Amino acid sequence: MEMFIEQGESREDCMLKIASKYNRQFQILSQKEIRIGGVMGLFSKPGVQVEFYFPQQRNVSAMSKHGLHYQFAKDGQPGYKLEEEKMKVIAAARKNINEISLSGKESSQQILDALKEIKDKVEQTGLSSGAKKEEHPAFNRVSELLKLNDFSDKYITGMINRLRREFSLEQLDNLDTVQDKLLEWIGESIGIFKEEPVVRKPRIMVLVGPTGVGKTTTISKLAAIYGIGTDEIQAIDVRMITIDAFRICAKDQLEQIGNIMQIPVSCVVNKQELKKELALYSDSTELFLIDTIGKSPKDSSKLGEMKEILDGAGKAAEFHLVISAATKTSDIEDILQQFEPFNYRSVVLSKMDETDRIGNIISALAEKNKCLSYITDGQTVPVDIRRASVVRFLINLEGFKVNRDKIESLFPSGEADQFKWR
Repeated sequence: MEMFIEQGESREDCMLKIASKYNRQFQILSQKEIRIGGVMGLFSKPGVQVEFYFPQQRNVSAMSKHGLHYQFAKDGQPGYKLEEEKMKVIAAARKNINEISLSGKESSQQILDALKEIKDKVEQTGLSSGAKKEEHPAFNRVSELLKLNDFSDKYITGMINRLRREFSLEQLDNLDTVQDKLLEWIGESIGIFKEEPVVRKPRIMVLVGPTGVGKTTTISKLAAIYGIGTDEIQAIDVRMITIDAFRICAKDQLEQIGNIMQIPVSCVVNKQELKKELALYSDSTELFLIDTIGKSPKDSSKLGEMKEILDGAGKAAEFHLVISAATKTSDIEDILQQFEPFNYRSVVLSKMDETDRIGNIISALAEKNKCLSYITDGQTVPVDIRRASVVRFLINLEGFKVNRDKIESLFPSGEADQFKWR
């Protein structure tokens, strides 16, 4: 006996595919629910996998008994009752198939026609997989909470599908439990950048990003963290370099801040000057912080020119992408994609004080598998910068009842996210 496998959105869908493809009677051996499509387990859709074989003797009644009953019983979410009208359709469908069997008309085409007729009736009564089903209130509540925080439709669909897979009907009835688990799953989707010990000195950090996101201010804040030091970080020798010679105010701003903090600042305009500057001060500098020209992510030629200059920093340079928290969802996706050639290691989220909704940021970074390193929320140097942490994002979500002690136990940062200045 040779076995075959077919996959589809439903058991009925699989049966129609088999009948149409092979045009002969078949017998179901086993079935199981599966997930179809998606990326890394996210955003897939439910489906059914059927294992079958072709028997010597046809048995339409057996196909009716095992196949159609399973599909209708499993339609919708587990635990929901079928309405009386739907039960009548099921009974009529079984009777139709049995009459074909009893009459001795065992034509595969007749069986296929009968199945198609049943499918039409199913769609008319709202039983088909494409029909709108009554949702459990928990799904509506989850959707409302996530939309309130500007999470993307794709992210919301992924979370609701995960609820369907992992929660029983009884668990869905407890909205507090649903919300707690949703917070945990959101936290799991937030990646945090972990700084690795610097093996090769000096360390070179390069900040790239669109115009107006606050790269120069962020560079200054990082210079303060490492150049002045905090209660957690020992001060080291830092030097700031800007390649933004075309914007005079950027160079002047960096030089003024550098003078206040007594941190040297240099300006270069091409790849050769950058290489020379790094080589000249490598012995006396532990960390170079490089500020870059703000460019539109859609201006690929200008981004290419900037990358050519930054190639002078060598392969050891760390690139970090700065994005404003107030950026629109569609623009965030474009920025993440367009700056990919720089192979950035993390995202620095600036201007957190300019928005109350952060779901768009979480959604976009989760879908691109990008992590966060720092958060800034003001123009004051050296303060208003902190390490990115899962807890920081979760407590800022609107509409959630947040048990801070619980989420801090689930996502310990290991160190305070707010720097304490000396």
